[in-house]
Amino acid sequence: MRTSLREGKKKASATKRRNQETRSGKGASPVVILADGEFPQSESAQRFIVDAPTLVCCDGAAEKAVAFGREPDWIVGDLDSVPEALKARFRDRLVRVAEQETNDLDKAFRFCVERGWTELAILGATGLRADHALGNISRLADFARVAPSIRLIDDFGVFRVALKSGTFASRPGEQISIFSFDPTQAITSQGLKYPLNRLKLPRWSTATLNEALGESFSLEFDAVSPLLLFFANELKKS
Repeated sequence: MRTSLREGKKKASATKRRNQETRSGKGASPVVILADGEFPQSESAQRFIVDAPTLVCCDGAAEKAVAFGREPDWIVGDLDSVPEALKARFRDRLVRVAEQETNDLDKAFRFCVERGWTELAILGATGLRADHALGNISRLADFARVAPSIRLIDDFGVFRVALKSGTFASRPGEQISIFSFDPTQAITSQGLKYPLNRLKLPRWSTATLNEALGESFSLEFDAVSPLLLFFANELKKS
């Protein structure tokens, strides 16, 4: 009974704190943009949604968030996929952007940036249709120019963007995949199992499934074009 009471107080305190922070983008955890792809199933990915100070749903993703048990703080998009019942329930949280030149993820990202929220994590952007997933992942490089720490997270790992040469935290045995948007860009690495020595990446498959040797690795490139990095959740066993 004592443990249950303590846990209840913790939950109540957390709820009160989140209610104070919510819709303002404030909080230690990143603001989460939930896209309308496959809803994350892993506990580690879902934790971002639970802990988010603000949850911005892309159109129909609001229905998935509600089914999960987390109310959206904002619903952004053309709103064509939001059930009428949810439109009525969250009418004060709807942000309709009618233009069709960008997708709902772009619209949600702009919404966040306009409010000064640049500590962002994107979830639900992969799975389902492969063309949507590929488009969402490729947009990450553009988003990172405004929000450098932005991440795209799914059940299998995390996509990050390297805008310039530097050192990146890792775990020994962690699989790292590197993608370049410029096939002429030469890349050199240190701290990876398969070294890159001014290697150019003419195809996206060229530098996948590398492996971190320690708690960090470094990449050197000319920064004409950013690199897309994928950190797999599963550690490779030697």
